Amino acid sequence: MSLKKLKKYGGKVLIYENESFVIRGAIFEVYYQLGPGFLEAVYQECLEKEFQVRNIPFVSQPELDLYYKGEKLNQFYKPDFVCFNCIILELKALSKVSNEHQAQVLNYLKAGQMKLGLLVNFGSSSKVSIDRFVL
Repeated sequence: MSLKKLKKYGGKVLIYENESFVIRGAIFEVYYQLGPGFLEAVYQECLEKEFQVRNIPFVSQPELDLYYKGEKLNQFYKPDFVCFNCIILELKALSKVSNEHQAQVLNYLKAGQMKLGLLVNFGSSSKVSIDRFVL
């Protein structure tokens, strides 16, 4: 990455930049087609269709194993999507996301041993929001 590009991002390198760009494109298309007001499950199904059209590799609602002191727990986490085998996507359809939703994405990243998570909220009447979390 060039020094010029690093300066553009405040000296930070964006991980999975190309992958997250195409995911964001699919998210924006779903929001453009539907707008706000639908249930999360509707956005989930539409994103699955959009990911297929755009050839974005994904797993819908995978189970992420949890461990305590090296021992696997019966409990597990289930994010809405894992895309490109490295990006967690958590969908919401709320008027506003909270700190608990942000913590949820961070916990998914830890459980899945991944570095990038996107918290997507389709619930705002003005626009879809995409918050980026990096571990």
